[in-house]
Amino acid sequence: MTEQRLPDPALVVLVGASGSGKSTWAEQRYRAAEVVSSDALRGVVGSGRHDLDASTEAFALLDQIVAGRVRRGLTTVVDTLGLDADRRRGYLDLGRRHGLPTVVVAFDVPPALCRQRNAVRDRPVPAPVLAQQLRTARSVVDALAGEGWDHVVVLTDDAPAPAAPEPAATPEPPTGFGVVLQVSRFPWGEDPAGWLREVALAADACGFAGIALMDHLIQIPQVGTAWEPIPEPWVTLGMLAGLDTRLRLGTLVTPVTFRPPGITAKAAATLDVLSGGRAFVGVGAGWWEREHAGFGLAFPPAKQRLDALEAGIETMRALWAAGTKAYDGEHVALPETTSYPRPVHDIPVVVGGGGERRTLRIAARLGDACNVRLTADDADLDHKVAVLRRHCAAVGRDPAEVEVTVLDLPVVGTDRDDTWERVERLRGRTAAATYARAHHAGTAAEHRERYARLAERGVGTVFAALPDLAGPDDVLRLGAAVQSV
Repeated sequence: MTEQRLPDPALVVLVGASGSGKSTWAEQRYRAAEVVSSDALRGVVGSGRHDLDASTEAFALLDQIVAGRVRRGLTTVVDTLGLDADRRRGYLDLGRRHGLPTVVVAFDVPPALCRQRNAVRDRPVPAPVLAQQLRTARSVVDALAGEGWDHVVVLTDDAPAPAAPEPAATPEPPTGFGVVLQVSRFPWGEDPAGWLREVALAADACGFAGIALMDHLIQIPQVGTAWEPIPEPWVTLGMLAGLDTRLRLGTLVTPVTFRPPGITAKAAATLDVLSGGRAFVGVGAGWWEREHAGFGLAFPPAKQRLDALEAGIETMRALWAAGTKAYDGEHVALPETTSYPRPVHDIPVVVGGGGERRTLRIAARLGDACNVRLTADDADLDHKVAVLRRHCAAVGRDPAEVEVTVLDLPVVGTDRDDTWERVERLRGRTAAATYARAHHAGTAAEHRERYARLAERGVGTVFAALPDLAGPDDVLRLGAAVQSV
C-alpha cells in the first residue's frame, strides 16, 4: 500500500477501533506534543490510561488542548477512537474556522489483528465492547468520504509506508540546478579567517554550487543586531577565492548606492581572475536608509535608485567587454573602457528584487538572472515568474535567457523534534506556526524534496541562508538537503 503525503501543518483526526494501530502510527510520524491522546489524558486526570471514570474530564482537556493548538495554526493529531460523528464534525469545523487543512486517517485493519493486540494488553478492552467498535468503525470508514474532509486516508494493513510529513522519495531536479550558500551572519569569534575558511570548505564538500555574501554596512535587523560583524564582501570574497574549492563567489546583493558601478565592475573582474572564472554579481537598488545615513552615503528616492541600477548594469557590462573603445549606450556614455584585468568568463549579473513594474523589467532587459524572496505561498513565486516572462516578451528577449533564482531562509532540523526546537529558539515574538511556515521548517529530506519541486517550477538556483548558521556543522546540516540535488 502507498500512503499519500499529508499536509503539514494540519488537523489530523484518527479513526479506528482499539488495537488498530492509531497511537503507534502517530508516534512514528509526529512529535509527542503534537499528538493529543484521550488515553494519555485519562492518565493525567485519573488513575491511569484506562480509567474510564476519568473520561469526561479527559475529553474536556483534550478539546481545550486541540482548540488551543489549532487556533495557533499548529499541527494537531487527535488520538481517540474517532467513532463519534458529532465529535468529528466539531473537529472539522474547528479546522475550517482557523484555516488548517483537515485530515482524517482511518485504520481499517483486520478485526482479528485488533483482537490479537487487545488480548496482550495489560487492560484488554472487553470483547463485546471491541466487537461493537469494530462494527462501528466499518460503517464510519464508508461514511468519511462524504463528511467534507480535505484529505481522507484509509489504512488497510498494519504496516503503512513511512509517510507524511517525511517524504519517501525525492524527484531529481534538472541538470544545472544548484544551491548557493548565502552567508548573512558571521559569528566567527576570535578567528574570523578560520571560521570563513571552515564554512567555505564545508559548503564545497557538501556540493553547494557557491557562496554569496550580503553586502551591507550594518547588520540588518532581520538577521541580527547592529553590533554584530558584517564584513565588506568583496574583500572577503577575495580571501575565499584563495581556497581550493569549486564554489562560485559573489554578492547577494550589492546596492548600486554603495559604490560607483565602475568600481564594482573592477572588483568583480578581479575576483573572476583570481578565482579562475567563478565570480558573479548580485546587484540591486538598495533599500535600507539607516546604513546610508550612517556611512555618509546619499539615499535618493526609489525612482532614482532604479535609474542608477539600470545605468550601473550597463556600465559594468561595458567595462567587462573586449577592447578599450568609447561606449555610448542607452543610459551611459564612457570616453573609454580601459579596465584590466578583464574577466576570464562572462560574469553573471543577478538582479535582486521583486518589484513588478521596474525591477523585474530591468532584470528582463539587462540581467542574467532575477532573484526574488521565497515566501510561504507558492502562488507568489509563480506570479513573479509570470511577470518576469511578460517583461521578457515585451523587450524581445527569450525568457530562458533570464534565470529565476530565489532567496530561501530555511529552518533545517535533524528530525521533527529538532526542527521545532529550532523554531522555538528562533521565532522571537512571531507565532511558531507563522515562523515555521515562512521558513519552510523541516528536515533535510523535506527541504531536498522542496528544492526539487522548485526546480520543476523553473527555479535555477536557490540562495539558502540559514537563520541559525553558527559554523561548518550547520552547513553540513543544510548540506544533507543539497547533496542529491
